[in-house]
Amino acid sequence: MSAAGATDNTATLHRFHSAVNSGDPEVISKAIDEFVAPDVVFHAPVPMGGTGAEALKRVWEVLVRAFPDIHVTVEETIAEGDKVVSRNTVTGTHRGEYQGLPPTGKTVTYGEIFIMRFTDGRIVEIRGIVDVLTQLRQLGALPS
Repeated sequence: MSAAGATDNTATLHRFHSAVNSGDPEVISKAIDEFVAPDVVFHAPVPMGGTGAEALKRVWEVLVRAFPDIHVTVEETIAEGDKVVSRNTVTGTHRGEYQGLPPTGKTVTYGEIFIMRFTDGRIVEIRGIVDVLTQLRQLGALPS
């Protein structure tokens, strides 16, 4: 893949994050339809029985319901070949049920790293690590 292809993929990922940061489930769903292959392979915790782009939509529905002001700040991206790595900081206020926890009103800030593989300008594979331990500690679900 050319350097231009890697640059285009990084730009696509930034456009996806802009949609996510809208906090609007419909905008996020449309962005997933546009930027993510329907049969995307998702190597991260997803709702049971969910696969592909529909599972990713459900993940974002849960997150936006729990953290209506969720915001993903891209700290750095590295693009090589058909992959883009994105290291992000996520913030949000817990205003809806999440992982069985009633809303606490607490603010969370946690890190995540995702590796996305692209084909023809769309995300076809996602591998991610999310610091859920920090997130749950900040919500009071686990001892500090």
